Amino acid sequence: MKLFNALAAAALLQAAAILPVQAGENLAAIKSAGTIKIGTEGTYAPFTFHDKTGKLVGFDVEIGEAVAAKIGVKAQFIEGKWDGLIAGLDAKRYDAVINQVGITEARKQKYDFSEPYIASKAVLIVRDGNDDIKSFTDLKGKKSAQSLSSNFGKIAQTAGAELVGTDGFDQSIQLVLTRRADATVNDSLSFLDFKKQKPDAPVKIVAEQSNADYSGIIIRKQEPELLEAINKALADIKADGTYQKIADTYFGQDVSK
Repeated sequence: MKLFNALAAAALLQAAAILPVQAGENLAAIKSAGTIKIGTEGTYAPFTFHDKTGKLVGFDVEIGEAVAAKIGVKAQFIEGKWDGLIAGLDAKRYDAVINQVGITEARKQKYDFSEPYIASKAVLIVRDGNDDIKSFTDLKGKKSAQSLSSNFGKIAQTAGAELVGTDGFDQSIQLVLTRRADATVNDSLSFLDFKKQKPDAPVKIVAEQSNADYSGIIIRKQEPELLEAINKALADIKADGTYQKIADTYFGQDVSK
């Protein structure tokens, strides 16, 4: 029994000595390689998409590049479809995913998230000159252009709106502009991007929900050193104005709060 206890104790000590090294292995490998591999869609404007020249660009792309630079490496983007994007972490296709990934309790059970770097809210959008709708409660009996299966559609329906089905934000806005719908409940970031592209479009936000949905950089669990490095990099780019510059480029304002 004494021999068994001694062996068990030795095994525990050996495991304790190994764990910190294993925990930091990926960050060390990233620094050694000089690149951090980042999974992203490449088809999700304005976060990650290809411009007219075919170059991968977007808010998340620039955030990834800035974070990588603070860590002391370059960002290498690996594109994939959303359905399998996060699963690519399990297959170790990349070290992190940066693709406006919402921080949810379900995802936190399996993965680790950085501190939030994006906050989005449900907003109520109407045409300029529409003074009948000033709050979500005013949607009762009105037509709201929505993707029928979206959370935004559920918000409008709960408020008593008659839903007019659409394929997404752009179509919803067009229905509001052409008066085929009175309003749309949609993502604040999509609206900011739209107004950045078309500042003269006669639509406005009249109300927003108080609760925000937050997004973060997602990585595998058991990589505390990498998580710490990413969080420090995010804090640094906010402190030195890099984050604000990127946010202004795509949204015209800070979108982290």
